[in-house]
Amino acid sequence: MQNIDITLIFEEMADMLEILGGDIYKIRAYRRAALNIKEQAQSLEHIYDGKADNLKEIPGVGDQIAKKIEEILTTGKLKKHDDLLKEVTPEVLEMLRLPGVGPKHVKIIKEKLKLKNIDDLKKACLNDKISKLDGFGEKSQENILASIKDYRKLDKRMNLGEAYELAQDILDYLKESKVKIDRLEAAGSLRRGRESVGDIDILVSLKEPDKLRDYFLKYRHFKTVIANGSTKVSVVTDTDVQVDLRLVDNSCFGSAWVHFTGSLAHNIHLRKIAKFKKLKVNEYGVFDNSKVIAAKKEEDVYKVLDLAYIPPELREDTGEIEAAEIGNLPKLVELKDIKGDLHIHTIASDGRNSIIEMAEAAKEAGLEYIAITEHSKAVKIAHGLDEKRLKNHLKKIDQAQNKVKGLRILKGIEVDIEKDGCLNLDDSILKELDVVIAAIHFRYNLSNQEMTRRILKAMDNKYVNIIAHPTGRLIGQRNPYNLDFEIIFNEARKRNIAMELNSAFDKLDLNDVDCRTAKNANVKIVINSDSHSKEGFSSLKYGIITARRGWLTAKDVLNTLKVDDFLESIKRR
Repeated sequence: MQNIDITLIFEEMADMLEILGGDIYKIRAYRRAALNIKEQAQSLEHIYDGKADNLKEIPGVGDQIAKKIEEILTTGKLKKHDDLLKEVTPEVLEMLRLPGVGPKHVKIIKEKLKLKNIDDLKKACLNDKISKLDGFGEKSQENILASIKDYRKLDKRMNLGEAYELAQDILDYLKESKVKIDRLEAAGSLRRGRESVGDIDILVSLKEPDKLRDYFLKYRHFKTVIANGSTKVSVVTDTDVQVDLRLVDNSCFGSAWVHFTGSLAHNIHLRKIAKFKKLKVNEYGVFDNSKVIAAKKEEDVYKVLDLAYIPPELREDTGEIEAAEIGNLPKLVELKDIKGDLHIHTIASDGRNSIIEMAEAAKEAGLEYIAITEHSKAVKIAHGLDEKRLKNHLKKIDQAQNKVKGLRILKGIEVDIEKDGCLNLDDSILKELDVVIAAIHFRYNLSNQEMTRRILKAMDNKYVNIIAHPTGRLIGQRNPYNLDFEIIFNEARKRNIAMELNSAFDKLDLNDVDCRTAKNANVKIVINSDSHSKEGFSSLKYGIITARRGWLTAKDVLNTLKVDDFLESIKRR
C-alpha cells in the first residue's frame, strides 16, 4: 500500500463524512492526516515496521489515526472507509472530482435530488434542476456542466509522484532479493519525467533471471500476471497499474535503455538517422550489417549516430535530436543547483510545522535560504493572514532567524488575486516583505480575456515578484484556466516578474511546455516546493524533472542564485 493510496482513503473519509453531515472535528482530523501522509518522504510501511506507535511520529497522527493506518497496512483496506462507501457510494464520491464541486454541493445534490452519479448530475443540469437548489443558480449550473465536460477529457493515468513512488517501491523490493543484479533501472515515460504515466517499465540485467522472475512475481501488490516470458514479465497491481519487467543482457543494456526510455517519435527519428548512415538501431544495439558497434552504454549509442548524449527528459522528438547533432543541447538544471525555496507554509496558516522546524528541514535538504509565504486572508479554509496577523508573524520570522544559523529566512506572503486583479492585502504591509507571491485560489472559470486581464492587473502592483502556480491546474482533477501566455510572459518580462514552477506533483505548474515558452520569452522561473510540512521539500525533485523537460538551465531559474543575488534579481523595474 503506497502513501498516496493511504492519503486517498483519508481524503475520501473526510469528504464522505462532510457529505453525510458528520463530526467536523473528525473531518478535520482526517484531512490533516491526509495532508501529512501526502508529504511524507518515507514509506508509511517502513515507518510502521510492525508498531502502530511508530506512526505517531507523523505530525497530526494520534492513537486513532495510527490504528487506522495500521489496519490499512495490514489488511489493505479500512472497515470504516468501506462502511462509509456503502452510504455515499463511489459514484457519488466521484462528483467531487469535478472542478468547483465540493462536499457541501454534493450533500445538497444527494439530499434534494437523490442523484447517484455524474451522468445523473449532467441530466439534472440539462433539465434545469440544479439552478433551483439553495446555494446554486444558473451560473453554478453552467459551471457544473462545463466541469463535467472537462472531467471527461482529463487524463486518467498516474501522476508523476504516484508513478515515482510505486516504481521506487518495486525497485527497492528487487534490490532486497538475494539474487545478484548487474543493472536495475526504471525506463519509459517515468524516466522521461512525464507529468502522467500509464505504466511502469523496469529494466534488469543479471545472470540468474529465473530466480529474480519468481521473486518479482511475489511482490505484495501484484494481482494478475499478464505475461511471464524469458525477456519480459508483465503484471497488473492491485491499483490496476501495469508493470513490465524486461530482462536484458548486460552487453546490450545501454541500447535497451535508450529504446525503452525514448518516446516512439524519438526512437523513430533515431532509426531514420541510423538508416541514413547505413546502420540499424534497436533495443539490442547499433548494427553495421550484422556487427554490433554500440550497445552496452547509452552514450555509445548516441555517439555512433554522431549525436551528443541526450538527457532522458528531452527524449520526445521536440528538437533535442537536431540540437544534439550540432552540439547545442543545454546543460539542464539539477536539484543540486537549487539554493532557495520561496513558497513555504507554516502553522501560521495551513502548514504543519513551525518556522524553525521548516528552516531546519530546509537546511537538511541542502538549501541556503527560504521564504515563509503564508496564505493571505482570502483563503479562509487555510487560516489565511490579514494585515494585522501578518505584521505579528513577521516578528516571529525575525525571532526564528535569530535561532537558526546557516540559513536565511526571508519574509514573504502568498497573496490572493481578487477577481478584478487587485491584491487582497494592503500595499502598506506588502512593502515590508522580501518576496511577494501572487496567486489565484478561486473563480477559475473566467474567460481567457478576463483571466489574462486579472493576472496583468495583479502584476501592475509594484510589490509582486512571482506569480504562483500560474495556470491553477490539478493534474487529473482540474484543467488549467484559460490564459494568454504570450501577453502574460511579455508583460512579466517587462516588469521583471518571475513565474513559479510549483513542484507539488499534483500541480507541476508551470508545465514543461509552458516552461520552455517562458524561457524562449526570456521570462525567469522560480522552482518552489509549496511545502506545507518539513517533508515537503522532497517534492522539489518533481519540479526539477519538469524544468529539465522544459529545457531549463540553472541560468533560467532564479533560485539557483545566492540569496543576495536572488533578492537583487527580483527587484521591480
